[in-house]
Amino acid sequence: MSSENVTNKASIKGGEFLVRETPAQEVFIPEEFSEEQKMMAQACSDFIETEITPNADRIDSMKEPDLVPSIFKKAGELGLLGITVPEQYGGLGMSFNTSMLIADVIGAAGSFSTTYGAHTGIGTLPILYYGTEAQKEKYLPKLATGEWAACYCLTEPDAGSDANSGKTKAVLSTDGKHYNITGQKMWISNAGFADIFIVFAKIEDDKNLTAFIVEKTFGGITMNEEEKKLGIKGSSTRQVFFNDCPVPVENMLSERGNGFKIAVNILNIGRVKLGAGVLGGCRTVISYATQYANERKQFGVSISSFGAIKSKLAEMATKVYVTESLDYRAGQNIEDKINDLIAGGMDDAKAKLKGVEQFAIECAIAKIHSSEVLDYVVDQGVQVYGGMGYSADAPMERAYRDARIARIYEGTNEINRMLMIGMLLKRAMKGELNMFEPAMAVSKELVSVPSFTTIDKSVLFNAEKEVVKNVKKVFLMVGGKAAMALQDKIEDEQEVMMNLADILIEIYAVESSMLRTEKLVSQRGEEACKDYIAMTQIYMAQAIDKVNAAAKEAIASFTKGDEQKVMLMGLKRFTKMDLVNTKELRRQVADTMIAKGKFPYYFA
Repeated sequence: MSSENVTNKASIKGGEFLVRETPAQEVFIPEEFSEEQKMMAQACSDFIETEITPNADRIDSMKEPDLVPSIFKKAGELGLLGITVPEQYGGLGMSFNTSMLIADVIGAAGSFSTTYGAHTGIGTLPILYYGTEAQKEKYLPKLATGEWAACYCLTEPDAGSDANSGKTKAVLSTDGKHYNITGQKMWISNAGFADIFIVFAKIEDDKNLTAFIVEKTFGGITMNEEEKKLGIKGSSTRQVFFNDCPVPVENMLSERGNGFKIAVNILNIGRVKLGAGVLGGCRTVISYATQYANERKQFGVSISSFGAIKSKLAEMATKVYVTESLDYRAGQNIEDKINDLIAGGMDDAKAKLKGVEQFAIECAIAKIHSSEVLDYVVDQGVQVYGGMGYSADAPMERAYRDARIARIYEGTNEINRMLMIGMLLKRAMKGELNMFEPAMAVSKELVSVPSFTTIDKSVLFNAEKEVVKNVKKVFLMVGGKAAMALQDKIEDEQEVMMNLADILIEIYAVESSMLRTEKLVSQRGEEACKDYIAMTQIYMAQAIDKVNAAAKEAIASFTKGDEQKVMLMGLKRFTKMDLVNTKELRRQVADTMIAKGKFPYYFA
């Protein structure tokens, strides 16, 4: 490990946030990054300013085939490609949450963020986590320094979300020395200049995929031209064809039939990294929109003085603040679990996989929430610019197009919603997560006379904590009843699964932002944190409305009669909260932004 500050804390279970009260001092907040971590973030930011921003149009044009590979190699020289690769393999050996921070900053790099993420994540991590020592020694130093670029070949024309249905075959040669791989892969990021391909194929009639490390020089590899895409135009994306590509048997990754597990675990990492990876782009768009609102005059005044514009700016900032809160909370939970497992004697690579797997639910939440916030931010950015926002000469056009992919890759948001609820229910059924006792307690509460307790609202967040506690009861009430009513058919009721996912996402998001703000207040005082308090209250008011709507839709779909009435009464009770003047709170936040002329809440 590097010398960065890493605080070991007792780890919790993934999904446990739903059934336990989390103290604010327990969560990690991004304001706690060390000076070394902030220096790495600044180096990454300087790299973007020097290498990416001035060349953005050239990168997106794809007319200079050597441009992106040359920038990629410069990133390697700065150490940006080896953040989490151990020092013994030529990397920096930094922590999981540091890699989240770098993904965050690189999010402002447009198309290059996809190039970066595909290489450092799904391209490199399968070898780091599943490779033999010989494979790690051979490949990781070249990947960490940018000497070689990597890509990940999973998706096929008929195998997208159902990745294990892929038809690519690996046939053992008669001399037993090679597997000959034949098949077609599509939407492969970095394929145009990659030296290493992580390829998934089936051997004989195996049920599950097997993974292989394939070097471009092995032969039998051809490609289509670059795909013409809606956005991220400057990232290489091609179809790749393997025609009896000979791969030495020692280049099998892990063991036969373990490829699907590799794909799932690596995608979990990709999801939480994508959650952080939208943040840099969000902040950039917000800063552009704020500057433009200050400069653009209508009716003799800056449009930033208009309430409608203030509302947009504050909403954008609020959503990003909440997203930061949940992304870095999840990142540190993963890191704490990894550290616990290593301290218990587990191998480093296995501990990292197990740590991420434990928080697969939070990884999916981060991916969904963050990608949808990104879409919101770029859409509102265009709107603030008005007619100019529709111009290809304004910065919003590229951001708007580039953002759309985030809701699709690393598993569509719909698939992720269903996966997270499926995982939660399975853990509950196995007894890994105690959901049934709290759910039964909520059922009893529904038919009991409500007890009213006086809450001291003079204490910051006392009332909000009660709201969060009650919103968790909404999930337990609706999820518990759905599981009982639908039983093993619940996974076929995708609409209900998505309703439950929306409730769970809002619980995690609103609690994460509240805990972050509470911790900040304990460190800085209320006056210094008034905007953070405002953003937390704005988001909570909206989250409760979303929970209410999702719960109602679910309840209507599988209950009727008296049972439905009881549940609706419970929903009304559990989503009750004081009315919040969000208009004034948004104006307060927007005034700070307008005065600073940018997104002013950045922590690094």
